[in-house]
Amino acid sequence: MQGVDLHTHSNISDGTLSPEQLVHAALEKGIHTLALTDHDSMDGLKLAEKVAENLAIKMISGVEISSQWSRPSTKKNYGVHIVALNMQNPAPLLALLEQQKQIRAVRAKQICDLLIPLIGEDIYRDVIAKVDDIPDRVTRTHIAKTLVEKGYVSRPQQAFDKYIKEGKKAYVKFDGLGLQETIQVIHESQGFAVLAHPTRYDLSATNIRYLIEIFAQFGGDAIELPPAIEPASTRQMVDRMIEQFGLKVSVGSDFHGDNMPWIKLGNIPRVKEGQVGIWESFR
Repeated sequence: MQGVDLHTHSNISDGTLSPEQLVHAALEKGIHTLALTDHDSMDGLKLAEKVAENLAIKMISGVEISSQWSRPSTKKNYGVHIVALNMQNPAPLLALLEQQKQIRAVRAKQICDLLIPLIGEDIYRDVIAKVDDIPDRVTRTHIAKTLVEKGYVSRPQQAFDKYIKEGKKAYVKFDGLGLQETIQVIHESQGFAVLAHPTRYDLSATNIRYLIEIFAQFGGDAIELPPAIEPASTRQMVDRMIEQFGLKVSVGSDFHGDNMPWIKLGNIPRVKEGQVGIWESFR
């Protein structure tokens, strides 16, 4: 497990390092098995693989997919991120990601349009300039950084809290694929489905347990372990669910670079005795 990081981002989505820079940074951290898991895009994988060919580091194909699920009792939809890893036949997943990219591009424009009456300015051109004028690479982080640069907020989190997180006037839901369908297409691509950061969706403990339960029922493969900074009780709850449903575990830092400087590349939680790492199943 030491030297494994299966959740990282580059500037193909909302990270700050290029895929090539990320590989070199990982090598400096002693990482030998690295997955690049940009949001709804695998466009950086070939760039990373080309660099890794001549280095002592193994690249694992990956992507973090925006998905959604709901409880039958409330019918409320919740967003969730599923990390797909080690695809041997990525064609089905790549077709899905093309759809996701278009949803992401439309959503970015909608958010910027909703911001106009709130701030008195259309910032869309400034936002897409951050992603080389490729609209389907825009995330809310790019919009938040633009709002900081324009002086409407003092820091990115304030942009979320004031304008673009759920419940705020410029929030637009990401209408992604359902959880069951997401897992299905990952398996069609001969990859593994990992529930990313299960305790970071602002859910109650009851809903976290329900999410893990239906993830297992739909054939999910592994749970990403919570970072060490989370309370011991949170980790204990996740560990119990992993054991109850016979799930494997995954480890990842969720590294984004300067966008989230408190998250360090290769800083991953400890795997407990009896837990089986999903990386042990990679070809």
